[in-house]
Amino acid sequence: MGFITRFLVFMSFFTSLVSGFALQKLPLIQFDEGYTQLFGDQNLIVHRDGKSVRLTLDERTGSGFVSNDIYLHGFFSSSIKLPADYSAGVVIAFYLSNGDLYEKNHDEIDFEFLGNIRGREWRIQTNIYGNGSTHLGREERYNLWFDPTEDFHQYSILWSLSHIIFYVDNVPIREVKRTASMGGDFPAKPMSLYSTIWDGSKWATDGGKYGVNYKYAPYVSQFTDLILHGCAVDPTEKFPSCKDEAVQNLRLASEITESQRNKMEIFRQKHMTYSYCYDHMRYKVVLSECVVNPAEAKRLRVYDPVTFGGIPHGHRRGKHRSRSRLARTESI
Repeated sequence: MGFITRFLVFMSFFTSLVSGFALQKLPLIQFDEGYTQLFGDQNLIVHRDGKSVRLTLDERTGSGFVSNDIYLHGFFSSSIKLPADYSAGVVIAFYLSNGDLYEKNHDEIDFEFLGNIRGREWRIQTNIYGNGSTHLGREERYNLWFDPTEDFHQYSILWSLSHIIFYVDNVPIREVKRTASMGGDFPAKPMSLYSTIWDGSKWATDGGKYGVNYKYAPYVSQFTDLILHGCAVDPTEKFPSCKDEAVQNLRLASEITESQRNKMEIFRQKHMTYSYCYDHMRYKVVLSECVVNPAEAKRLRVYDPVTFGGIPHGHRRGKHRSRSRLARTESI
């Protein structure tokens, strides 16, 4: 499929989306149509139907895939089933990045799934970086209202010029609005879509207290219902851009309805356990885009009273959060 054809399909998609076209009815693609293997040798297996793929982590290696095209904005989605049983230290990521093109000032939009010890649930972490702003992690972390190991659930990212929205099963869970004060910290350069499974023993579970136990390997994650609807651009262009109509359609598509916003607020009240906006240990001054909600601050102190304020360091009972990335190491 040529660049012009892809762009016309993209335009048609967003016109219909703005008109009320349901996200769950978007056309799905075959794995080979949209993606190629990134690493992992035989730890990546495409199912016979061509619509699903399995990523495995074992003692030898993890695995991953990457989109064939590079996108400047769009809608990116997959239904994912996570490994069951003991999964501490295991990280599964579904994310947009351009770290291979912009080593020192890359952008990134992340869904990260963090494994846990037996009897404790997987957690989701979302994050964004813009223009290499890795020293300003904008993480949020959540529990889920379902067991992500029992069945497939849809995880989606909508990225426009002015908004980033994360969805779980078509419910928006986080909205990031571009503000003037954020400057280049808002992701703005073309990115590829990646998905990986890897060993995050150094940080993923209780700050590295529990690492991957390969006695329980292989760890298998499954992906299906693959959706790639974006403004594919030519990476050789000096100033790649979407056409004006595409930008307008993206802006309209990123407007959350009142019903969606109510669902998002309910999710965040019930399931959010960490937000960088309330992290007093990392940020003595709240970042400019944050809107501080006293009720939310009070609720988050239950999960980590030191990080979110409330008790002296000498009485610390919270968890120190640190992280490192395999193949894309960053610190917060």
